[in-house]
Amino acid sequence: MDDASVISSVPPVGSSWPAVGLADALGRVLADPGAPAHDLRLLRDGGENYPAWLAAIRGARERIDFENFIVADDETGRVFAEALMERARAGVRVRFLYDWLGSAARSSRGYRRALREAGVAVRVYGPLRPSRPHWFVRDHRKLLTVDGTRGFVSGLCVSDHWTGRDGVAPWRDTGIALAGPAVAGLDAAFAETWAEAEGDDDPPLPENAATPAHGGEVHVGDFSPFAPPDAVPVRIAHGRPGDRRLYRLDLLALATARSRAFLTDSYFLPTRAYREALLDAARCGVDVRLLVPGANDVPTLPAFVRTAYRELIEGGVRVYEWTGPMLHAKTAVFDGRLSRVGSTNLNPASWFGNYELDVVVDDPGFGAAMEAMFAQDLAGATEIVLADKRGAPALPRPVSLDARSGSLARRFAQGRWRESAASIGRVVVSAIAQRKPLSRLEAASAATLAAMAAVAAVAVALWPGILGFTVSVTLGWIALALFIRLVRGRRRVRLAEQRLAAQTRRLLDRLRRPD
Repeated sequence: MDDASVISSVPPVGSSWPAVGLADALGRVLADPGAPAHDLRLLRDGGENYPAWLAAIRGARERIDFENFIVADDETGRVFAEALMERARAGVRVRFLYDWLGSAARSSRGYRRALREAGVAVRVYGPLRPSRPHWFVRDHRKLLTVDGTRGFVSGLCVSDHWTGRDGVAPWRDTGIALAGPAVAGLDAAFAETWAEAEGDDDPPLPENAATPAHGGEVHVGDFSPFAPPDAVPVRIAHGRPGDRRLYRLDLLALATARSRAFLTDSYFLPTRAYREALLDAARCGVDVRLLVPGANDVPTLPAFVRTAYRELIEGGVRVYEWTGPMLHAKTAVFDGRLSRVGSTNLNPASWFGNYELDVVVDDPGFGAAMEAMFAQDLAGATEIVLADKRGAPALPRPVSLDARSGSLARRFAQGRWRESAASIGRVVVSAIAQRKPLSRLEAASAATLAAMAAVAAVAVALWPGILGFTVSVTLGWIALALFIRLVRGRRRVRLAEQRLAAQTRRLLDRLRRPD
């Protein structure tokens, strides 16, 4: 039986609402009690996402909030610009937020000038500033909300890459559309990054704009009077710099999976703890499958990703590589009911460093659609197997959740959740010591890493000042940023003291006046 039929034959798990224990755990991890959403749709690639986005934009009556990591000044980007500008000219409040690093080389001042001249408020997150050395913290969210009633979250940026160009197939990606009270959480997410960005003043809403009846204060189960009968529970997962909510979510989902965990990721560079979580789930009988790109828009990345393959495959995780031009989706589905769709990759930059945004859905109907999409993707992928073994590793028989919990407890008690050497080091060491035969992929990874190390070594040998110059510039930048912050901080303190003194004088003057 092939992978698609195996997945499609597995029945949905449980009822339409989550178990109380899991619901409580999700609420604590995400700091979000959840809200009902309706008209929930799973959207595949640019061919389904972009038309839905544009239809919502063109139908807007009050406000549009648009946020994306990359907005390119190409044919696709100009189509979106025209739609946004038309609505702004019609009196709709349109706010446009882009990331500086993601869009700087792909957009233009003329593109943004045209938006502003049409009445669109434009802000940029994280422009290069002497006072901001942490330029690696990015706004990686992909979000659109319209009139506070309809929202879209995805892994898609706005570029011809997602529509196809020059005979190249479009990138593979996934998005989600929703309506109802849960959109309030998306509006709150946009307000968060909009406040952190630089640019135009916040434009006013149209005079006749309505305030949502629920005011954004909704909880799981609060259906009356505004939730339709087809509503499903969703949570909006906000990822913030220094925040570990999405990381804890991914670990929780693996720890509670009973039968299967299907993961799709475009830039897979997990922490050691996350790799251990994958392996623990597989050892306990969970069917863990990971789909990653075979070819990547970051050409050197596959060499690093593939260093983890041997350990995962030997531990029972099944690994697949997409054979298309680029797999950019970031999704997961557990036990056919708990699903995650959004911008978060399985790597430290997304988990700990960026602004990210995902929608978490606990519903067997949506989970079935997610699993069907995953099965469709596996039909266009190649499973990676070890060179010294025939076929995929045998998966252990499923065990009960109680047995698995005991296994986890014993592993913690025995100190077996250890931090070991990185997978990259294991590949290089095994290549040198010949401790085990390397597969072709591992050999290719070792060759790529060796070439990169050789180039770095030659560069330092020929131009030794490069290393010192780089360190000097970095330290100088940090020192300048701290000095600027100190000056600005003292200035703010002085201004606050002056305002307080002025208020005190005015108060005393009023007290001295005779009645």
